[in-house]
Amino acid sequence: MRTAGGYRSRGLGKTIDWSLVICWLIMILIGWVNIYASVHSSEPSSIFDWNSRSGKQFVWMASALVIALIVLFAIPPRFYEGFSVPIYIFVTGLLVAVIFLGIEVKGSRSWFEFGPIRFQPAEVSKIATSLLLATYMSQLGYRIGRMKDFIITALLILLPMGIIVMQSETGSALVYVGFIFMLYREGLSGWLIFMIGMAILTFILTLTASPFAAILVLISVASLCICLYSGKFRWWLFLCVPLIILFAFLPQLMQMLVEKMVDAETIAAIADNVEGVEMPFIMKIEPLHVLLGATVLSLPFVAFQAFRERNTFTHLSIISCLAGIVLVFSTNFLFNDILQDHQRKRIEVLLGIKEDPTGVGYNVNQSMIAIGSGGLTGKGYLNGTQTTYGFVPEQSTDFIFCTIGEEWGFLGSAFVILLYVFLIWRIISDAERSREGFTRIYGYCVACCIFMHLFINIGMTIGLMPVIGIPLPFISYGGSSLWGFTAMLFIFIALDRNEKKYF
Repeated sequence: MRTAGGYRSRGLGKTIDWSLVICWLIMILIGWVNIYASVHSSEPSSIFDWNSRSGKQFVWMASALVIALIVLFAIPPRFYEGFSVPIYIFVTGLLVAVIFLGIEVKGSRSWFEFGPIRFQPAEVSKIATSLLLATYMSQLGYRIGRMKDFIITALLILLPMGIIVMQSETGSALVYVGFIFMLYREGLSGWLIFMIGMAILTFILTLTASPFAAILVLISVASLCICLYSGKFRWWLFLCVPLIILFAFLPQLMQMLVEKMVDAETIAAIADNVEGVEMPFIMKIEPLHVLLGATVLSLPFVAFQAFRERNTFTHLSIISCLAGIVLVFSTNFLFNDILQDHQRKRIEVLLGIKEDPTGVGYNVNQSMIAIGSGGLTGKGYLNGTQTTYGFVPEQSTDFIFCTIGEEWGFLGSAFVILLYVFLIWRIISDAERSREGFTRIYGYCVACCIFMHLFINIGMTIGLMPVIGIPLPFISYGGSSLWGFTAMLFIFIALDRNEKKYF
């Protein structure tokens, strides 16, 4: 068919990326049969029984198919770009409203309840944010390196993320961090991603080792980056490395010095808090204070040299290092006063600070037992003992991957992961071939959201991430999650189809 403009219209077979549609169908079917496997012992019924979770999931699947068809054929693709602002405002309003009008589920007030149906606005907020980011960042003249554009982009991401944190829905909020990969594709400096990684490492080192170790690592990395960027690697090798090694052994050296300068009786009396015994000055000096003092004294010299050489990178490295030191001294406040009690316990168990195999660590332990017991090919469908006897809580939602691992084994688990890898790769591939910035940016947003859910969900089931309650896309039980991800994926398929429609 030829249009008035001389372009030929292409049919559905050549415009829709059927590999994405087929991958989606396979995933929701895998989810459905494994949801039945996870509940068949506690809810003995047919897989189609409405009163069981598998029966309800079948309804969610049918309605998700309707959503997919509406998105593909009933809504004009230009609608998403033209109405991205009101969609974002409306969904943000829902996120605020659910805090006051929603119901509380497992400590999180993030659900609206309408009879038998529950709806979580956080699931559609990822779509609204992705659409508005794509609209704003695809405008003519947009440059992420320009401060105004960067700040507005960051606010578009941080606003819904902050509201979701207020709902105590940390897992959904953490997904927004994945947008940084899209920003990197659109020109964001890789150094920002590196600094975020360093901030996480600093936080972990402060909790698991000591502030002294965290600051020493910060200084080591900052000095290495400065010397590499300035082309002075030899300076770092022959000057910085010996100093770093010296400071690494500073606590032991200071302890030896104290033992030589203070007699054993005084040390014992101070340890026993004997009255009248004054602590010698040498014992009041902390290795951390010495390290900070040396850092403060050296910074003006480094900054002056950078000024002489007009090296802006060194100044930014110094500022980043100082920000990292502030983070070190803020870690206790963030960990003890900002995080909730169950979140602190999960992080402590994950990092090995505490062991709680029958408490907050129970889910992860049982999950790893289930996955490990599956072996290469699994125990067979409906034959998983951990699954059948309900040892793993939330096995049809957040821990659905346990059922796959136990009953389908390593091969089944690898197949599911490869499906996700293919899905993400195909989305990125289509996005890269797109002629329009809006489609490309939105496609990367979709890929980032799916990747973050995959990484966090599977990570927590095998003990690499804290248990924060996040579904496995298209597979976990739940209407909000399935509807949200289906709409998100098929909006991209519709945008991609629109670009391929004429040639």
